[in-house]
Amino acid sequence: MERCDWCGDDPLYVEYHDTEWGVPLRDEQRMFEFLCLEGAQAGLSWITILRKRPGYLKAFDQFDVSTNAHYGDDELEQRLLNPEIVRNRLKVFAVRKNARATLARYDEGITLTEFLWNFVDGKPIQNHWRTMDEVPATTPLSERISKEMKKRGFPFVGPTIIYAHMQATGIVNDHMVTCPRHAECAALG
Repeated sequence: MERCDWCGDDPLYVEYHDTEWGVPLRDEQRMFEFLCLEGAQAGLSWITILRKRPGYLKAFDQFDVSTNAHYGDDELEQRLLNPEIVRNRLKVFAVRKNARATLARYDEGITLTEFLWNFVDGKPIQNHWRTMDEVPATTPLSERISKEMKKRGFPFVGPTIIYAHMQATGIVNDHMVTCPRHAECAALG
């Protein structure tokens, strides 16, 4: 199997590439989880976050939106002592901000998942890259989504983070065309 070369041979990265990355995600809780994890990744490598993912799931109640929205400052301060997550105050407090912004979408009658998928009319963008050099860090669409999310109170949603989120959740299929996962993910769209 000629996987996308970004995952290398780290077993955790390979598993993530082979089972999650690029799969069109419609599960609300997991969409929220990925949004928070992508924000936590800012300035770090994704493998760092993958290794800490079990700690995040435990620390943030499986990324339950309602629970996360109601955390008090003291609860978030406690999480800053947890070595199983990235202990960055802005990133830890961003989980609550993301949850509250997500609940505000619910008040408008739309889920976070629907909000994000509406930008592509519910159908994944199918790219056909042959080399990693072709893959952009941002796109006009990720810039547009970033702008809309910032207006709605979401933190850590710059265009690069949003594009990485789109890739991870299958809103865009950026598997190399030589990777078997490209066709597999395309068939799921």
